[in-house]
Amino acid sequence: MVAKWLEKTMPTNLTLKNIPDVVYQRLKTSAEANRRSLNSEAIVCLEAALLPTKPGPSERLARARELRAALLPAKFKARDIEAFKGQGRA
Repeated sequence: MVAKWLEKTMPTNLTLKNIPDVVYQRLKTSAEANRRSLNSEAIVCLEAALLPTKPGPSERLARARELRAALLPAKFKARDIEAFKGQGRA
């Protein structure tokens, strides 16, 4: 997933020099495994390392509240849950 701010900017070229052999080999192996070019794999690796992908606490809390609100109309009680667990069991 590409960050929204990256979609609106012009691409920049970057030349890397003196890449350690072990790093190059791992990048090449990863690119082959993911069916990407070395360039695309390097971009994916850089994005994963540099761009935040985990939601912050406020985003998690908002999502949890959304999920809870979606479940509230059901209002399951403990006895209902136990009954559901026992359904289909002999």
